[in-house]
Amino acid sequence: MLTVNRYKLFLFGIVFATVWANSLIGTTNVKNWLIENTLTVIALLFLILTYKKHRFSNFSYLLICVFLCLHVYGSKYTYADNTFGFWIQDALHSSRNQYDRIVHFSFGFLLYFPLQECFSEWIKIPKYLALKLPILIILSASALYEMIEWLVADVFFVEEGISYLGTQGDVWDSQKDMAVAFLGVMIAALFYNLYSVLKKNRK
Repeated sequence: MLTVNRYKLFLFGIVFATVWANSLIGTTNVKNWLIENTLTVIALLFLILTYKKHRFSNFSYLLICVFLCLHVYGSKYTYADNTFGFWIQDALHSSRNQYDRIVHFSFGFLLYFPLQECFSEWIKIPKYLALKLPILIILSASALYEMIEWLVADVFFVEEGISYLGTQGDVWDSQKDMAVAFLGVMIAALFYNLYSVLKKNRK
């Protein structure tokens, strides 16, 4: 079992709880906030229920915390109307609010290491597989999430569909979301492998 600094973990929890509470208090669309945060609750339940038996490293908990904060901040305004996204849009002279793309990229970039740690430390699979499986998981999860978005928007919560999807008129939005998540996880995998090689050569 990995050693965890409980003070740091408590600090991560306080930071996330503050961002999450702020996203609810200041939300402009409560129904959308509830839909967006369904997966947040599932993720938190997973982390809580597995903590006693399986733990991540402090670094993994930090990465997970950052990703969840990005996600819940997006739910505050809806992704398409996110204020930070509008600032980036103006700064880059972009034709759309880019916050949605940032979170999808972060999904791959920030969760690669925790997934790799899960496979290598929890399940104890061979290292070469633990390095590759997170890439497949991120790709699969991205595709599954886009299908969930379609079901939510077109079947279960039709009235909130447009706000939840946040396509901003782009017919290729789903494919681009999956592409940036893939880009993120590939960059993270490259960084981790380079770090592993450098660490090995120092010994």
